[in-house]
Amino acid sequence: MTTPRIAAPILVLTGLAAGLWLGRSHPAEAQAPGAPVTINAADHANLQAAFDALPDEGGVVRIPPGNYDITEPLVLAKPETRVEGSGAATHIRNRNEQGKPALIVRHPKREAAQSSAERRETYLWRVQLADFRVSGNEKSGDGILAEGINEIYVHGMSIDHNGGHGLNCQDCLEDPRINDSIFTYNAKAGVNIRGGHDIIVNGNQFEENQDALRCSDSFNLCMNANNIDDHLRHGVVIENTYGSVLSGNMIEECAGTAIILDRDVYGVTIGSNVIAHNQGGGVDLRDAWGSSVSANTFTLMPNPAVRVGPKSGRISITGNAFSNSHIGGKTRRKEDYEAKWPQKVYASGIELEGTTDIAITGNIFTGLIEEAVRTKGRCTRIALAGNVASDLGRKRGEKLPAFDLSGSEEVTVGLNAIEKGYEGSLR
Repeated sequence: MTTPRIAAPILVLTGLAAGLWLGRSHPAEAQAPGAPVTINAADHANLQAAFDALPDEGGVVRIPPGNYDITEPLVLAKPETRVEGSGAATHIRNRNEQGKPALIVRHPKREAAQSSAERRETYLWRVQLADFRVSGNEKSGDGILAEGINEIYVHGMSIDHNGGHGLNCQDCLEDPRINDSIFTYNAKAGVNIRGGHDIIVNGNQFEENQDALRCSDSFNLCMNANNIDDHLRHGVVIENTYGSVLSGNMIEECAGTAIILDRDVYGVTIGSNVIAHNQGGGVDLRDAWGSSVSANTFTLMPNPAVRVGPKSGRISITGNAFSNSHIGGKTRRKEDYEAKWPQKVYASGIELEGTTDIAITGNIFTGLIEEAVRTKGRCTRIALAGNVASDLGRKRGEKLPAFDLSGSEEVTVGLNAIEKGYEGSLR
């Protein structure tokens, strides 16, 4: 069909969308008295016109199935608004090559606001985005850029192949919710959050973004039951954030590190996750305090499964399983210690570097290439108790002490079950 010539953003419509849009065959929905306005995007010249048709008090915009090509960002600037499509059949395709987002959600005066007082007046409340797809190209920007949106709700979205972040939430302070969506092949993070609190990221899928999720300058992140796979750099990066929990997530085959805590993080629980075959490491506590790593399964981690760096301390590492591919009598994958990533299929344990106040209790260390726990630099007040360790030192083919605590002070080691030949610890 002939592509219609419409003012920017340019739209290319296919299938049902063309019939609805060009023929205007779908009548406006009847409104109950006092009900929010419902906008059928098919009744407007383009998507931007449909968004602009919302009254100041907001409403619902329904976008029919079809491919909608844009060259300039769509802007949604009304509170109390829901935009919904028909799943991935409703597809907004960003053809911009100047690094601009596909969709910007923000108050019309926010970009010009200078002072913090002015910015406080430019929050929008309760914007929901549901059940449509947003894609871009390597030269486009974010899929969705949301600025100053309180109680933003992103549900059932497909956001992929964007040149920036998939979803970029900036200063979405109050209660962001990101659920049941899929973020794939974005050049930066699948989801980037800065300046939020009481955040829920639940039941999403992330694959082959640069990073899956980055959360900074925030607090109270609940990240649960997400599937994170094949990332080009890291899985989850949390910075300057406290009071958060990561649980029940699957994080596999990131080229970098599965989880990083950095820049003044404290009070975070990392528990009951499966962290498997990540090249750069499992959990790297670069600058984290008063936090716990518990009941996780670390398998096939070629670099430290848990690392606690010199800027971190007061950490509990409890009830985790560290293992290779052993399935009883044999290993499932051949351990080639000269292999390049992703053929590195061997396992490591815990590394402590110049840290203090660490409890390592109730863990199982089996089938590791070196010691179960080793220290670098001067570590102080380390408790190692109630752990099980066997089949260590596989890389060198020799039995090593289970724990190498060389240079450490104020250390307690006891009540560990260690396979014969691996007993003892170096201090």
